[in-house]
Amino acid sequence: MRLFFFFIFSFSVLFATPLTLSDKQAAFIAQKVWQNEGAGLDKYLVHWNEGEDFASVGIGHFIWFPKGHTERFREVFPLVLAFMEEKSIEMPRWLNAQTPFPWHTKVEFFAAKNAQNKQYRELFAFLKRTMSTQAAYMAKRLNDALPQMLSTLKDIQQKELIEKRFYEVMHHANGTISEQGVYVLLDYTNFKGEGTLKSERYKGQGWGLLQVLEHMNPQEPNKQKAFALSAKAMLSRRIKNSPPARGEERWRAGWNKRLETYWK
Repeated sequence: MRLFFFFIFSFSVLFATPLTLSDKQAAFIAQKVWQNEGAGLDKYLVHWNEGEDFASVGIGHFIWFPKGHTERFREVFPLVLAFMEEKSIEMPRWLNAQTPFPWHTKVEFFAAKNAQNKQYRELFAFLKRTMSTQAAYMAKRLNDALPQMLSTLKDIQQKELIEKRFYEVMHHANGTISEQGVYVLLDYTNFKGEGTLKSERYKGQGWGLLQVLEHMNPQEPNKQKAFALSAKAMLSRRIKNSPPARGEERWRAGWNKRLETYWK
């Protein structure tokens, strides 16, 4: 499925110059993210993954909890909805940023999906119609990621290192914006978060954007490859530290395949 998102993504942080993506660049990045999350297939636009206790919806497979559910992971879809509310995007009458996922269990959800009941059809149509706005939210999230990460660090040299590596991944060696580099940062932030949420850690160790930037090999000239290899190491550490009952080893191959798109 081809996705064409027409939006301008721009931001400026600290000493950076504003970043602007053309429509073509935005479409490229958004399509790759959706390919990673849902193989570009409609059937995965509203989904509940095996081994997870929450639903994953939209092109970014944003986490959405049923009522009363709590998890260590950041619940992102309400943030997407709040972003849409700010932009006055029309939603189904029953849906807003405070709405929990409508089905309490995985079985209940798939029964509704298979039956194509009204609420499921309305949710699917809404997500299908707002793909460009979902992509714009991911752009905003990346916009906020660097200052958010830096605000958690006290050491000046560490702040400078993270900022330096962030822009090394984002730019070509000649200093121009790399479409691939922006994709890498945007996709990983959407995939595994900024790395600033203390609950998103196993045994005190995180796996988000911040941790990947911290552990990049400075000797690797290809910065996107360095990022991918560091991400692989951070996710391997996550699997090792994860509670055995979660069975996270089963995700290793898929995660690594995704990371290979960052530099191959």
